[in-house]
Amino acid sequence: MSSSVSFDAFAPNASEHDAERRSMVLLTAAAGAVAATAVAVPFVSSFAPSERALAMGGAVEADIADLAPGAIKTVEWRGKPVWIMRRTPEMLASLSSLDSQLVDPASKVTSQQPAYAQNAHRSIKPDVMVTVGICTHLGCSPSSVPAGSANPSVGENWQGGFFCPCHGSTFDLAGRVFKNKPAPTNLEVPPHRFLSDGKLLIGENIKA
Repeated sequence: MSSSVSFDAFAPNASEHDAERRSMVLLTAAAGAVAATAVAVPFVSSFAPSERALAMGGAVEADIADLAPGAIKTVEWRGKPVWIMRRTPEMLASLSSLDSQLVDPASKVTSQQPAYAQNAHRSIKPDVMVTVGICTHLGCSPSSVPAGSANPSVGENWQGGFFCPCHGSTFDLAGRVFKNKPAPTNLEVPPHRFLSDGKLLIGENIKA
């Protein structure tokens, strides 16, 4: 006596095949979506400026509403320190008495400041000095030395200004360099404009 067994007994039915096929399709689609997202995110991000790019070239706002007379605030723009000083009437009065001691009292080297800062105080508003705090000799950072200082490096009758400790260059309260010093030009005045009485934008010129 013989017996036979149908192969259909060992084969999965059609509905099981369909379920497996659907599962594979869904898994493949999900994997593809993940891969596409992984590629797309860096691609889209490449259009957005990085923080470093913004720091190197973007304009920087500076709040000077609380800047006291005679005080200095430092902000960073393009990796450089920018000094903002609220000059007193006495400080401003001292500027005109120094012309004969300065290399470029009228700021004729136009590359060192925008046209709107080519004046006696080298600024938009007389009382607000804005200048890059980097010596034009070899790039050291000068320090502020107040009027009447006993520092022998700035000489007698010092009216206040800045002294570079690296090679001895001195600058007045408008960033103008004194004669017979290593620095060849005045301190740079960066592009800037007022957004309001108490807020500056460093890195953009006055809008026409």
